[in-house]
Parts: sequence; C-alpha cells; structure tokens
Amino acid sequence: MANPLDQEFIHPLKLFDIAKNEKRLLYTSAPMVRYSKLAFRQTVHHYGTDLCWTPMILAKEFNRNKFARDSDFTISTAGPQPPTIVQFGANVPKELARASSLVAPFASGVDLNCGCPQSWACSSTLGAALMEKRELVRDMVIETREQLRQDGWDVGLEKDMNSTKGRSVSIKIRVHKDLRKTIDFITAILSPSPHSGTRPIDFLTIHPRTRQTPSSTPINVDSLSILTSTFGSEVPILLSGDVFTLDSLPFTSPIHTFTSSSPPPPPETTTTHDIPKLSGLMSARALLANPALFSSLHSCPWEAVEFFLNKTVKAPMPFKLVLHHISEMCSPGMGPSQRDKVALLNRQERAELMRCGDMMELIDFLEEKKPGGLGRIYG
Repeated sequence: MANPLDQEFIHPLKLFDIAKNEKRLLYTSAPMVRYSKLAFRQTVHHYGTDLCWTPMILAKEFNRNKFARDSDFTISTAGPQPPTIVQFGANVPKELARASSLVAPFASGVDLNCGCPQSWACSSTLGAALMEKRELVRDMVIETREQLRQDGWDVGLEKDMNSTKGRSVSIKIRVHKDLRKTIDFITAILSPSPHSGTRPIDFLTIHPRTRQTPSSTPINVDSLSILTSTFGSEVPILLSGDVFTLDSLPFTSPIHTFTSSSPPPPPETTTTHDIPKLSGLMSARALLANPALFSSLHSCPWEAVEFFLNKTVKAPMPFKLVLHHISEMCSPGMGPSQRDKVALLNRQERAELMRCGDMMELIDFLEEKKPGGLGRIYG
C-alpha cells in the first residue's frame, strides 16, 4: 500500500498553465457539503475534472478532534489521488494555519471559504460573513502561507509551481450588492504580503451571486466580467455557478474551445458577454448529475456509475449518501438541450432505486436495469 507522503502532488498553478497551453479553461469540482467525498472526487477526475475540492471542513474542530480529521478528509493510499484542494471554514488566522499545516502533506493546496451563505455559518462569522472582514481574511491567508513556508513547503506562487513540494493558498468568494465593495475586498487580499512581497493567494474563485441571491437566479455575468477584467491579469480566476454544460456557458472566452462532440451553440443563442481573462470553471450540481461533464459527454454514462460504485466500495461512505449520488447520476442532466436531459432510469425506476436498503440491493437493482448488466464491482 502506497504511503501518501511518497506521492507527488501537482501544483494547482501548474494545472492552470497546462489548461491554458491546451487552449481551454481549467475544470474543477466545487466543495459540496456531504458530496465532495473521495469516491466522487476520484470519479469526476477520471472523467476530466482537473482539480477537486473537499467539502468545507471547520478548521477549529479539525485541529482539536481526531475523529473530525478521520471523517472529514479521506485520502487514497492505493495510488495517486486526484489533485485536491482542502477547503476550510475559519475565522481565526492561527486556526486556519494549523489546519492547513495538518493537511499539506496530503493535498495540493488549501482554500478559505468566504462564500457559504447558510445562516449557521454566517452567524459564526464563517463563509459569506467574511466578505465583510477583508482584513481578517487577508491576515488568515498570510499567516497560513507563512506557516506552510516554515513547515518546509514551497509557497512561492508561480516560482514554485513545478516543485513537488509546492502548495497553494486560495479563497472562494461571493460578490457584494455594491460591486465596489468586492473590488475593495479583492484589492486588499491581493496586496503584497509583508513576509514575501508577493500576493497572498495563488488563485481566486468567484461565485457571482450575493449572499442573499438564491441559486435559482442566474449568476451576475456583468459582475464576473468587471472583476475578471480588473484582476484577471494579476491572479488566475475560477468561475463558480451556472456551469451546466461546456457548450451552454453564459459567456464566451477566447481560450475555451469546443470539441467535435460538443459543437458551439448556434449564433442566435450566443451570449454577447466576453470574459477573456477567466482561467477556469467550477461546477457543483451539474457534476452530481453528470460526473463526465468535463469530458464533453452530455449525460451520465453507465460506466461512470460503475466507476463510482467501485471507488465507493474501496472508500466507503454512508449508504444513504451513495444512494443519493446514484439517483443524481441516473436522473436527467442540468443542461438546456434535450440531449442533456437523457436519463439512465425513468421516474418510476428512480423511485424503485430509492427503496434499496443496502449496497447489495443497490448493485442487484442496477445489474438488472443496465443493458448487459454491470461490470465487476471490486471489493
């Protein structure tokens, strides 16, 4: 069994560079509560996702509780694991630095959640509440980077992106109703660190909705355009939100190319927004429905279901969570066209699926429903 300390971790900035050289955007999976577990990360990575996030982990609990560490962050010891960013919820610089120090041997980087809109997080000055605490956020990422440097990790941004000991520090944010506050926030975060004289974060993820904006409301592409135009030359920027398929993005980008299996939309549906300085895409709900989204498949293939089940057997998670993942994969996708809506199981079959009581029942059910049966599920 391989020791994870012996694995080489690719720096996220190197992944940005590779994607740019391939004339495409970087493809990433979002930090989803309950759903961004190891087996799912392995599945989406197999189908073209370049960089994966863990669910948000509370840094304070992670530092103090061994059981929290064992349950919140699972790694693969059976071979190279997907390039992974560990996301933390924190509001104290030392807590974030300590938690980051613990996970640095097993991940490509760490990320501070400044975007979770849930009331429990905001009432504890976590998530989106930090958008009103720009100096605190700056202090947290600076102290974290300095702690990693003292631990012996290479945190020199682009200078260290080819180092096997290179690690990244990043943040994920929402926008303010008054975009000038967001511009001030990012300006403060990018201001050079007194320790290194360089920017404190490697890259930035922007979810262009406010804390109060529901996910059913389209993202604010105008805000994204302004922010990427202002800061995209200083720091790589990922978009989180409304990434449903690669050929239905609500904007155009000169470095995003469509594959032959994913033709560009017809001229009459092409958006007028051009986002030339965007570096990557982050998907959440659409990847749950179709883990193969970034491989340009328009709907989830049966092979992805089998791959996920094999990984789940080796990296177990609660059965109800497995059942939810399979239900999402067997449901219609989230893209706008009819080909995106193809489902592996119809509505009645999905209802039957949810009545499975354990893994054996689930595997037997899918074996019956998949044409030709399932491949071998390895324990």
